[in-house]
Amino acid sequence: MAIEMIAIVGPTASGKTRHAVNIASRLGSEIISADSRQVYRGMTIGTGKDLEEYGNVPYHLIDVCDAGEKYNLHRYLQDFQHAYHTIREKDAVPVLCGGSGMYVEAAISGIVLPDVPENPDLRKRLHGKSLEELTCMLADMKQLHNTTDVDSVQRALRAIEICEYYRLNPDKAAAADKTNARHIDTHIICIDIPRETRRKRITERLHARLEAGMLDEVKALLDSGIPAENLIYYGLEYKYLTLHLLGRLTLQEMTSSLEIAIHQFAKRQMTWFRGMERRGFTIHWHRFDKEIDISDLDI
Repeated sequence: MAIEMIAIVGPTASGKTRHAVNIASRLGSEIISADSRQVYRGMTIGTGKDLEEYGNVPYHLIDVCDAGEKYNLHRYLQDFQHAYHTIREKDAVPVLCGGSGMYVEAAISGIVLPDVPENPDLRKRLHGKSLEELTCMLADMKQLHNTTDVDSVQRALRAIEICEYYRLNPDKAAAADKTNARHIDTHIICIDIPRETRRKRITERLHARLEAGMLDEVKALLDSGIPAENLIYYGLEYKYLTLHLLGRLTLQEMTSSLEIAIHQFAKRQMTWFRGMERRGFTIHWHRFDKEIDISDLDI
C-alpha cells in the first residue's frame, strides 16, 4: 500500500526544512509544519521560520495564532487534521516537517484529544507547590518519557490536570490512546547530523539570528503588550532574550546560557526520536548532507 504521508524530522539546525521543501517540490505537494513555536505570528527570527526557503511550496501551521496565546497539542492536532485532509483531497502526499517530537508522534498516531477544561479545585489544592513536588506527583500518575511536561510549574500543573481528567473520564482517555487510533501510514525520515557539526551550526545560527535583529523582535513583542511571562513560557530564545531585556541577564550571560539551552534542546529532540523507534515507529536515518532519493519512497 502506498504511503499516506512523509515526515522529515530531526534536531534543530539539521536542515529539515531544506529537505522537506525539496521533496514537496518534486512531488508537487505541500508541507505541514510540526513546530510548536512557529505557529505564532510575530515570532519569526527566534523560531527560525526561514520562510524564504519554501519558495513556491505551500505550507501549513505556520503563523496560525497570535504571539502571547497558549497554543497546545490539542489545537495542533485539530489544525493538523484539517491541513492533512486538505492536501490529501488534492491527491498529494503531505510532507510533515519539524522537530517537535510530541507533535510529530501524536499526528502520525492519529490520536484524538478531548478538550480538557481547567480544574479550579485541583489548581487550588496544588497552589504553591514547587516544580519538584509537581514533577513527583506527575511521575506517580504516568511514565515520564521526556522533560517537556515538567520544564515549568505551569506545564507540570497542566499535565497533572490532564491526567486527572483522564482518570475521571476513561472513555476520553481511550480515545486519546494511540493504541486505539488509526495511524497514518508514514515514511519517517530523521535527519542524522554528527553532534559536533550540529553544535557548530547551532552556535553559528544563534549569532546570525542575533545579528539579524532577534533582540529587536522580542522587544517589539513586549512593547506590543505581550506579558513577559508569556514569552518566558515559550522557552529558549524568547525566554533568555526576555530575561536580558528585563535586566536579569547581561548580554554575555544571555548568549552563553541560550547557547547551552539550545544544545540541550537538540539532545532532547534526538532522545525523543530514538524513543519513537522503541515505541514501534520505523525511522529511516538519513545523513544531513545528502539529498533524499524520492525513488526510495513507496508513493
